[in-house]
Amino acid sequence: MSVQVTLATAARILRQLRHDRRTVALILVVPTLLLTLLRFMFDAQPATFDRIALVMLGVFPFTMMFLLTSVAMLRERTSGTLERLLTTPIGKLDILLGYGLAFAVAAALQAAVASALAFWLLGLDTTGNPWLVGVIVVGNAVLGMALGLFVSAFARSEFQAVQFMPAVVLPQVLLCGLFVPREQMVGWLQAISDVLPMSYAVEALTEVGANAAATSLMWRDLAIIVAAAVIALMLGAATLRRRSP
Repeated sequence: MSVQVTLATAARILRQLRHDRRTVALILVVPTLLLTLLRFMFDAQPATFDRIALVMLGVFPFTMMFLLTSVAMLRERTSGTLERLLTTPIGKLDILLGYGLAFAVAAALQAAVASALAFWLLGLDTTGNPWLVGVIVVGNAVLGMALGLFVSAFARSEFQAVQFMPAVVLPQVLLCGLFVPREQMVGWLQAISDVLPMSYAVEALTEVGANAAATSLMWRDLAIIVAAAVIALMLGAATLRRRSP
């Protein structure tokens, strides 16, 4: 592993993102617009807005980073860029960490903008500290990025990459506890929910919303999110091959 090569890879990806206005809008503008829409939807129900917007702060970055990363990595594979890189002395870990670092920066920026809008302009109120919300949101965005890198190996076109969203993202949104508390689900659905990482992101955010201080349950959930992201990155490294799809 070379720190210089990793940083160079991250810098290349960030330059590509910066020059893609649609991607920048997807990262920074879309979450703020969706949160603003929620604010006016629940204009007469501030408590409901606080509950739903807090969870959406974790769901939106996860979804968007999954979509963005899966498509971006697929382009690298199908364009031959990844194949050319793997013929050089650069290691798989350098490539993967470079991608991870670049998209982690994008995720942190997205989380900062969305959280600032929610707390300072839209009036989101939580019992816990807003910086804890930011940490969890970034962790969930990085998890979405890691899963996107992994599933890109199983797609042969950008359309196929997008098709993974309903298979990977939507079940987690439905079963994370946003619509029905997980403990009220039937046994087999609760069992599925227990192995989906977004369930722990929602639980962690809910803990921050309800408690003034960080709880042990919140830290446990955050550790599970980080562990899931690491596992997804390891699986993503296993899919890096010299021959593109």
